[in-house]
Amino acid sequence: MKTIKLAIAGLFLLVANATQAQVSVNVNIGTPPAWGPPGYTEMEYYYLPDIEAYYDVRSAQFIYYGRGKWVRTTYLPRQYRNYDLYGGYKVVLTDYHGRTPYVYFDRHKVKYYRGYHGPAQRPYKPRPAYGYSEPRHRHYDKHDRHHDKHDHDHDDHGHGHGHGHGRR
Repeated sequence: MKTIKLAIAGLFLLVANATQAQVSVNVNIGTPPAWGPPGYTEMEYYYLPDIEAYYDVRSAQFIYYGRGKWVRTTYLPRQYRNYDLYGGYKVVLTDYHGRTPYVYFDRHKVKYYRGYHGPAQRPYKPRPAYGYSEPRHRHYDKHDRHHDKHDHDHDDHGHGHGHGHGRR
């Protein structure tokens, strides 16, 4: 009888630990992007009317129509690389749950036309501050030594050749 009680207690602890592990894994799935509208942490999709694309919050992927089919990618396609996700309007699809929000694209395209703006939105998190006021730190490895003196000479005068400045 004591063995059965220990087995049941052990099984209970095993199930409790597995449940706890599952909860901790799912906590970060579906975190809204910084540019997403706040207050919709449980929503699965946004529709971006200006570029006629969707964003899947759970998988952190954009869904757009390209090359004759709907494509899922981590980044926007090249033609929208300069699109301002913070400034563009996001329609939160509160009435759709599934894997293919684009089955309603014809409706979304008409109801939320290019340039559509509903109530004012602010992003989930503030826009990152990018600027040139931050000090520039250069990191060289042994292969970059021949640039060192040349770059420093030009940096003293505020001119450089763009080495080590990163993407702009």
